[in-house]
Amino acid sequence: MTPTGPSKDVTAGAKRDVLICGAGISGPALAYWLHRAGCAVTVVEKAGSARDGGYPIDVRGTATEVARRMGILPQLREAHIDSRRCTFLDADGGTVASVAPRVVAGAVEGRDLEVRRGDLAAILRAVVRDDVEFLFGDSIDTLDQSERGVDVAFRSGRRRTFDLVVGADGMHSATRKSLFGPEEQFHRPLGHCFAVFTMPNTFGLSHELVLWNTPGRAAALYAVGDDAELHALLAFHRPHPPVDALRDPDAQRDLVARVFAGAGWEVPGMVDALRDADDLFFDTAGQIRMPHWSSGRVALVGDAAYAPSFLTGQGSSLALVGAYMLAHALATNRDHTAAFAAYERGLRPFVAVNQALVDNGTTTLLPTTARALEQRNTLLRALGTMPAAPARPAYSALALPGFAPVP
Repeated sequence: MTPTGPSKDVTAGAKRDVLICGAGISGPALAYWLHRAGCAVTVVEKAGSARDGGYPIDVRGTATEVARRMGILPQLREAHIDSRRCTFLDADGGTVASVAPRVVAGAVEGRDLEVRRGDLAAILRAVVRDDVEFLFGDSIDTLDQSERGVDVAFRSGRRRTFDLVVGADGMHSATRKSLFGPEEQFHRPLGHCFAVFTMPNTFGLSHELVLWNTPGRAAALYAVGDDAELHALLAFHRPHPPVDALRDPDAQRDLVARVFAGAGWEVPGMVDALRDADDLFFDTAGQIRMPHWSSGRVALVGDAAYAPSFLTGQGSSLALVGAYMLAHALATNRDHTAAFAAYERGLRPFVAVNQALVDNGTTTLLPTTARALEQRNTLLRALGTMPAAPARPAYSALALPGFAPVP
C-alpha cells in the first residue's frame, strides 16, 4: 500500500528548508509529512544517538489513522505489547481487583495500540532516514528571525539559515523557552511527582501491570512481555513542586525514600532499586497550556506546545496528530503565518478534549484521599461484571483534513 497524506504546496515557490528540533515522536513524524509536502527537512537532536526501548506509550484513535496513512501500522501492530491484566492492590498488597487493561484505559480492543516509546520513535525515524538530514549530538544555541528566514547558531558551532523552525523538543522545550519565555508561564502543575526506572523482574510478572495505592501514593510494576526487566513507577501527591530536587538526582532519591517510608507490599525493594537505578527519570506531572503555538517563523508541536500529561495516556497520540495537522497546514498555505493559524484553529479543540482527560487518569491512578481511593476501588470491583467501557470521546474528536473521518 502506498502511504497517503498531505498534498504538496498549493502555490508555486521554492522548496522550504525546515529545521525540526527533537527526534522523539512528533519530530520524525513531522519530518515525514513535511518531506511528503516537498520540504527539505533537517532534524537536530541533542542526544548523541537514538534511544531504544523505553516505557510503554499508547497510539489511539485519530493517531492510529495517522499511522495508517504513514504506512507504519503493520510495524506498530507487530510491536504491540498486548498487556493482558491490570491488578490493583491495597496498602497490604492484597488484591482489590484484576481487570483487562482496556477496561481501565478505555481503549478500543483490536484498534488501539501500546508500544515501547523507543520502538515507536525507531519506526518513525526508519521511514524518513533516507529523506531527512539528522544531526545527533547537537542543539540550537540561538535563533535570529528576519524577513528572509531564521538564522540558527548550533552548539557545535555550525551556522545555517532555514525558512522555518519547529520545536518538537518535549515538555521542557528549550525552543519554547528561547521564544516565549520561562516554562512556568505555561506549565500547569497537577500536584504529583513521579519517578520511573527499570529493575529486575524477580516477581514472575508477564504482560501485566500491578498497581499499589494508598491515599496520595502509588507504586507500579509493569512487565512488558516476558522481559527480565520491569518498568517501575513511584508517584506521590505533592501540591507544590519540589524545586530543589528537580535537578538533583540524589535529592530525588532521598525525597522518594522519605515519602514511601513504611510502605507495604514490594515498595521497600522498589525504593532500594531506585537507589541503584542508572536510568532514573524524575519529574512533576503537569500540562503545557499556551495561548499561541507559534511566533514569527517558529512553531511548536507535541509536548512542547500542548503536553497533556502521562495521566491522560494521550501524549504520543497528540504528538502524531499534531505533526500531521501542522504539516497539512504548511502544505496548503504557502504563507507560514496563515499556515500556523490554520494549524492552531484545526487542532486546538482536539487538544482541549485530550487535556481534559487528565482528571480521569488522576482518579484512576492517583487517588489522593481515603474516600477517593475507596470510591475508585468500589468502581474497579464492579468493572468485572460490567460491559467494557466505550472509547474516550477524544478518540474520534478529529477528522483529519483531506480524508474521510476515521470510521
